[in-house]
Amino acid sequence: MRTKREMGGVTLLGNQKVKYPDNYAPQILETFENKHQGNDYFVKFNCPEFTSLCPITGQPDFATIYISYIPDKKMVESKSLKLYLFSFRNHGDFHEDCVNIIMKDLIKLMNPKYIEVWGKFTPRGGISIDPYCNYGRPKTRWEKFAFHRLLQHDMYPEKVDNR
Repeated sequence: MRTKREMGGVTLLGNQKVKYPDNYAPQILETFENKHQGNDYFVKFNCPEFTSLCPITGQPDFATIYISYIPDKKMVESKSLKLYLFSFRNHGDFHEDCVNIIMKDLIKLMNPKYIEVWGKFTPRGGISIDPYCNYGRPKTRWEKFAFHRLLQHDMYPEKVDNR
């Protein structure tokens, strides 16, 4: 069995006594070392059970959150990410705020080369909101990549058959 030191400080993975946070908890996020720092590659997370609260009405909002990033030295540990996303359950913010907060917290945590967060929220009142945000590390090729991807991210209309 590997020690916590060998795992880069990861403490939540495999821990059966983890308490689920009941409020916004960015401090729960953990990282580990990227063993392939010489390669540029995407890591993608899909969270189809994301929930938050409308800051005005207090009603629940449901979404699939897509997080894609190109790591540098650190990577986010998936169980900590799951617990972090769960912590939004009682958090009141607009959809656009949620995806931007998630992105900014992950930038602060990992300092990735590139990251994007896309929220596909289920409709309420007959309209769905799908905010998208991204970031490329300034003064690198990833800054231009982010701008290009922002302009192109929704070029092909989706077929909405799951909402």
